[in-house]
Amino acid sequence: MKTVIAILALVGLSAALSYTDVLEAEWETYKLEYDKVYESEEEELLRKLIFIDNKRQIDRHNQRYRLNMESYEMGVNQFTDMLDKEFESLMLSSMNTTESDADLLYTPDEAYALPADIDWRNRGAVTPVKNQGKCGACWSFAATGTLEGMHFLKTGKLVSLSEQNLVDCSTIRYFNRGCNGGMPFRALKYVRDNGGIDTEYSYTYEAKQLSCRYDPLHIGAQVTDVVRVAAGEPHLAVAVASKGPISVGIHASNNFRNYRDGVLNDRQCNKAANHAVLVVGFGRDPQGGDFWLVKNSWGASWGDGGYIRMSRNRSNQCGIASNAVYPLV
Repeated sequence: MKTVIAILALVGLSAALSYTDVLEAEWETYKLEYDKVYESEEEELLRKLIFIDNKRQIDRHNQRYRLNMESYEMGVNQFTDMLDKEFESLMLSSMNTTESDADLLYTPDEAYALPADIDWRNRGAVTPVKNQGKCGACWSFAATGTLEGMHFLKTGKLVSLSEQNLVDCSTIRYFNRGCNGGMPFRALKYVRDNGGIDTEYSYTYEAKQLSCRYDPLHIGAQVTDVVRVAAGEPHLAVAVASKGPISVGIHASNNFRNYRDGVLNDRQCNKAANHAVLVVGFGRDPQGGDFWLVKNSWGASWGDGGYIRMSRNRSNQCGIASNAVYPLV
């Protein structure tokens, strides 16, 4: 009996060492893939420990996903070597979702025949995924995203617009705070009042707030009014189907941060909005159910090529239908 116990103990130790070896190898690969360079050996050791802890959580979740106990898969990304609070401080910000100073309020006709699915990428209304970098300017990317889509649907021309223009210029008067947060609604009001926004090509993104360098010679799009969508997932669905890509505010949880594939069903995602994204469609997944197709601004290496499918028709999960806006052009 003692021999059997000893053998089992050795087997268990071997398995543990094997998993540890895998994590060590994954850490080395991670540093190369994401071009991670640290200031000191002490910092690298700290980052390694954080990475291993996060990777264990990801592996445990994905084991449940493979057993059909979860609707989405997690994965390693550029944030896997960060603590939760560190990530939140760097990439997310609080958003005032109680604003009521809308130019117009869109309340869809209840008789609208909603399609089963829609993806505005397939219709040419969505620019490639962008990356806000280490700057909490998600609000500017959500604003340009909806304006890019609406401009395309009116003119037939898909023009990438300048987030840096918004970060630098839609500040004091519009209460946006550059890399420290802002609101897509306010950013679009700036574009309206300013008479336009520059193109991405003429005013490139630098992931930090600088002096305003708007040039009317390089206008890429204009706004005549800003529309707030009446709260509720049925209203958002009609707006997405009939109007185009829509900017929304959400609560981006740690599960959102680690997303790779599937439909994010986060039953604990009920906190205040801290991130702005772009809804570019919706549909239904056989395993995950109804979903919103969402374009994020963390680069194409995050999530599913820069996108995430978030649960739809699950009591407004993550507050996705509470603060939706789009421009008239």
